[in-house]
Amino acid sequence: MNIKQILIDKANAAMLAAGLEEGTNPAVTQSTRPQFGDYQINGAMGAAKKLKTNPRELAQKIIDALDVSDLADKVEIAGPGFINIHLKPEFLAESVASANQDAKLGVAEHAKADTVVVDYSSPNLAKEMHVGHLRSTIIGDAIARTLEFRGDKVIRQNHMGDWGTQFGMLIAHLEDLLNDGVDLEKVALADLESFYRDAKKRFDDEEGFADRAREYVVKLQQGDAHCDKLWQMFIDTSVKHSEEVYAKLNVTLKREDIYAESAYNSELQRIIDVLREKGIAKEDQGAQVVFIDELANKDGEPSVFIVQKSGGGFLYATTDLAACEYRSHTLGADRIMIFVDARQSLHFSQVEITARKAGFLRDETSYEFCPFGTMMGEDGKPFKTRTGGTVKLADLLDEAVTRAKAKLSERESPLSDQEQEEIASKVGIGAVKYADLSKHRTSDYIFNWDTMLSFEGATAPYLQYAYTRVKSIFRKAGIDSAAHQAPVVIAEPQEKALAIKLMQFEEVLDQMVSDATPHVLCGYLYELASLYMSFYEACPVLKEGVSEEDKNSRLVLCSLVAKTLQKGLDLLGIEVMEQM
Repeated sequence: MNIKQILIDKANAAMLAAGLEEGTNPAVTQSTRPQFGDYQINGAMGAAKKLKTNPRELAQKIIDALDVSDLADKVEIAGPGFINIHLKPEFLAESVASANQDAKLGVAEHAKADTVVVDYSSPNLAKEMHVGHLRSTIIGDAIARTLEFRGDKVIRQNHMGDWGTQFGMLIAHLEDLLNDGVDLEKVALADLESFYRDAKKRFDDEEGFADRAREYVVKLQQGDAHCDKLWQMFIDTSVKHSEEVYAKLNVTLKREDIYAESAYNSELQRIIDVLREKGIAKEDQGAQVVFIDELANKDGEPSVFIVQKSGGGFLYATTDLAACEYRSHTLGADRIMIFVDARQSLHFSQVEITARKAGFLRDETSYEFCPFGTMMGEDGKPFKTRTGGTVKLADLLDEAVTRAKAKLSERESPLSDQEQEEIASKVGIGAVKYADLSKHRTSDYIFNWDTMLSFEGATAPYLQYAYTRVKSIFRKAGIDSAAHQAPVVIAEPQEKALAIKLMQFEEVLDQMVSDATPHVLCGYLYELASLYMSFYEACPVLKEGVSEEDKNSRLVLCSLVAKTLQKGLDLLGIEVMEQM
């Protein structure tokens, strides 16, 4: 249930009934103070200014036409024309009880299911995944999970870098290792960085190797069976490295989601031909170039978008245009969401403008570039090792688990060593993911181990612990939390505040998938856990003297809190545990 949207719809109807033109678009916000009601409608002041009339009188006309008797017991004018809405405790009680019985917690599926292509992670298979791949992978995965929960058809696209001139060098090096009897998995690609570095050194220093590497690039592009076999061996083993990281990260990307750069090879020349035929691309110094007036600089010079090199080679630009056509026309995407570093903003603006001119993107397809900021070290510079090298993502995740285990060892626990190992993995990985996802997608942020692993404040360990505290109540009561149902009574202010927050879950998810901002869900879950703590202190559940009616009612609230925390964290790709 989305109370905010219900109020917006009712306010729109009331404004039309009050004689206001359609499209007045009332703003509905949650009140920050109980005395001002639970929600506020603000539309009278803006409309009154246009009509040159008194905003309070106009607000009264809206109230007279506003039908909210099913969910509110009091509606009043405040200030210069705000309309305060006080929700009925009975309405909230029925909503909580209904949501607790619903597998989707009262969250409705989208009225129209969209087909959404989500392009995320996209590592370069010539190298191991590093911390720079973290944000794309986990932000994209959270959005994909949430879109599916809302009923959309999600097509994950892992646009892996598996093509280009460096692969001639790599497969030539691989061939020599195989000829020397080296086991591919155990030695050749045990460390992709070392493999790449060794191949590059041979390319730079060894006589004849660079020529052979260039020859292999040509053969590979021409479909030579031997080169293709070597390339496929390299790709298969490289993908396994990525899959190991995805498993550690608890993300939903599978091998079948890979639609890499090489998948578009056969279409690239046709893409150039279409651009030339339509007069969109022109030859300039031997290259094929699109001059984009829409992105001209301050001197009026058009943005230069090279789609084919002077030697005939294709670029990321060509592949991305082919991807637009495939996703929009073949997959029938209503939305294409691409999660890439903010430094690629100009490139993707050029891609969209060119693709729309060429018809590679249908008018019905929304093309959404979703940039993200950079993970920074304590020195305020991009996160690196102490020696200034690139931090491997697998190493970062292993360190997170090790640190979480040390943190948990400081606490007394009746759990076995194996159970504590599993908990440490969930806490460590969850801490890294929440610390990232809780920041606005477009912001840079400082990576700090102590902050993210804290059991206090807006962190994954705090939310995971809050979940276990709720579950412990049911263990103590000897009740199955998942099956508990009872009539709900909302009497205390803390009960009402908690019920309203629970009913905002759908509203939060709507905003998250609309703007591609997981931090909205992170903030909501922290607020929910905090309100639960206030509720638990003020409204005893199992304490002696609490009536059976109050106990069972409050247990429903506890049950829905646990389910919402679990589902919300699951949408973020963070696991919970029953005890910790």
